[in-house]
Amino acid sequence: MGEKADTDVENRILAALPKEEYERLLPKLKKVGMEFHQPLFEPNQRIEYVYFPNTAVVSLLNVMENGETAEVGTVGYEGIVGLPVFLDTDSVSSLAITQVEGEGMRMKTEDFREEANRHGPLHRLLQRYTQALLMQVSQTAACNRFHSVEERFCRWILMTHDRVRQDTFPMTQEFASQILGVRRPTVSVVAGMLQKAELIRYSRGRMTILDRQGLEEGSCECYQLVRNEFDRLILGNVKAKPGEDQTGQGGL
Repeated sequence: MGEKADTDVENRILAALPKEEYERLLPKLKKVGMEFHQPLFEPNQRIEYVYFPNTAVVSLLNVMENGETAEVGTVGYEGIVGLPVFLDTDSVSSLAITQVEGEGMRMKTEDFREEANRHGPLHRLLQRYTQALLMQVSQTAACNRFHSVEERFCRWILMTHDRVRQDTFPMTQEFASQILGVRRPTVSVVAGMLQKAELIRYSRGRMTILDRQGLEEGSCECYQLVRNEFDRLILGNVKAKPGEDQTGQGGL
């Protein structure tokens, strides 16, 4: 592909583009803040923008008729929010909402569709990302069916930790209950168990990772399966940034 985009580019999809391709896209990209609990697209409404998160983390949620939700996918700096546009649809029945506030790059849907349809480097990367995200969604569905809340909570913490790339990040019990599809008291009990085991510290809406290896041991196999797929399909195309280990805590 030639020289990659500048190493200061945080989003891994954009960073994997050839430098000249990224520079050509720049005028159509706008850096924006992504606030906590901000809906990026809502069920059955037109998707106006596609987002390339840098430091923000986004949850993809299925919403039931009674208003209850469950997370089916997580998107951070490794991907994009608005993949249905690449698949030639303007709306979906799910909800995309910011889980951890931060920054990202935003592109108008019309511009994104035009660029993706060029069948160039961006198109090929999006094909690989589609495969990785579909694997995450299908594995999450199986995880929600077969694994305990404790295992699923550990998996979710680890996935968020990978994308935030910091040991401390915001997490409310209310939002965790929406993501896991369980009642808030259940989240409180599980969080208490993880604190007692000294795997995490949770206070006033902020989670701190104390023992990542212990969380990996407490998680189900779904975490590593999904991570390996993203490493293979996405991060394998990107040279690590200085100080970032793609196979360790610093990457996915």
